[in-house]
Amino acid sequence: MTENDIKFMKRAIELAQEGMNSNAGGPFGAVVVKNGEIIAEGFNRVTSTNDPTAHAEVTAIRAACTKLGTFQLDDCIIYTSCEPCPMCLGAIYWARPKAVFYGCDKVDAAKIDFDDQFIYEELDKEIGDRNIKFVQILQKEARVAFDKWEEKEGKTEY
Repeated sequence: MTENDIKFMKRAIELAQEGMNSNAGGPFGAVVVKNGEIIAEGFNRVTSTNDPTAHAEVTAIRAACTKLGTFQLDDCIIYTSCEPCPMCLGAIYWARPKAVFYGCDKVDAAKIDFDDQFIYEELDKEIGDRNIKFVQILQKEARVAFDKWEEKEGKTEY
């Protein structure tokens, strides 16, 4: 841990408080850093935008990708005020930063009613046993787009 790590984490924590105090959403903040400089910031905006995906990490990742003109953040570090939820963890893996630093952990989050354990449990269940009904239909028809992707020339791999 460096002085810069502390500085960037403090900024993520400030953003968590800023978003919460402005009633944008829950107490979560994140920054994306490249080459020792903050290139994007975000705080939770779920309730103010009616967007369940507007978590701090996702908003910061979106802003960073827009600013850099890329869908990968492989030269970046994410600092987030709390251990990422399953959705944000997925977004982080898709964005491919080189590291993530976090403040609070999922136990801390659960203590203030931000408990993601049920999602981890859902992922371990067979699809037919999940709490939300999932029904597969038109697989053959849907597969056509996948087949065309497989054959597509000049596609951007990711």
